[in-house]
Amino acid sequence: MSKINPKIDLVFKKLFGSEENKDILLSLINAILPVHQQVAKITLKNPYNVSDYAEGKLSILDIKAEDENGRLFDIEMQIRGTDFYGRRTLFYWAKIFGSQLDYINDFATANEQITEIEKLAELEKQGKLGYSGLKKCIVISLIDFNFFDDKTYHRFYTLKDGKTNEQHKDLDYLDLYFIELKKYKGKLANIKTTLERWITFLNIAYHYNNKALPQELAEIREIRKASQKLEAMFLDQKEKGYYESQQKFWLDQNSFIQEALEKAMEKGKAEGKAEGKAEGKAEGIAVGKAEGIAVGKAEGELKKQVEIAKNAIKKGFDNQTISDLTGITVEQIEQLRTEIK
Repeated sequence: MSKINPKIDLVFKKLFGSEENKDILLSLINAILPVHQQVAKITLKNPYNVSDYAEGKLSILDIKAEDENGRLFDIEMQIRGTDFYGRRTLFYWAKIFGSQLDYINDFATANEQITEIEKLAELEKQGKLGYSGLKKCIVISLIDFNFFDDKTYHRFYTLKDGKTNEQHKDLDYLDLYFIELKKYKGKLANIKTTLERWITFLNIAYHYNNKALPQELAEIREIRKASQKLEAMFLDQKEKGYYESQQKFWLDQNSFIQEALEKAMEKGKAEGKAEGKAEGKAEGIAVGKAEGIAVGKAEGELKKQVEIAKNAIKKGFDNQTISDLTGITVEQIEQLRTEIK
């Protein structure tokens, strides 16, 4: 039996966002952050709780945490690409940053609110209320789709001066990290960093069945623990229903992309041979043959990608995912949607 897929957000939160697994989350965070920003201790702000999930409170399965210096973290696993993912990430940062000024929890009980008011009084004495008490917020997005156009799988964004590239201490409150899991192509034999090990674990854990964890990954204690926890993870009926729906989307997306690529390659080879023969006979010269094949291939490739895009639209894929797959622009895909309707 296969292990549960850690790329499904429910499983990711249950694995990394539970109190007993804070050491696992800490290892992952430190693998992503630079050396000078390493975290020694982490406190979960919204630990995974199955009763919360059953009551529908975990519709967004991100992990919120705070380190020993008060820095706030928002960590999420996302398998669905959208046209607005960048803006969505900024919105998440803005929410967690602004939430620091939401001192009283409207949903707290009367006794809890009294306790919070007492804490506020103490903070006021210490001069920690208002803007002076704001801490840096760090958003970490682990995504199972291609968001950026190049092959870089680990990206970091922050606020800097547009000309000098300098940071100002009073503006150093936003850090965004993007880990694009599909782009990491490293092999186990050449693995070097803890981040590469975590990415490899997330990418292969689902496929490993009951095989022993590769030694290259097992040398990290927290990855060994994550593997064991994943092996033993239990999902109740409601969790299982959500997991299966997300897993189906993940499998459909990966299967569709693989099938589309294989068909495009096979068709391209066949068309290339046929066009080459036809052009060779018609033109009788090498230049004419080469140019004819190039034009024919270009037109044929465009037709293939359009068909792939149309099929993907019918299957419910978003514009950005279709664009990543076919190379067709988001604007062209939107036009295809209107034609299909």
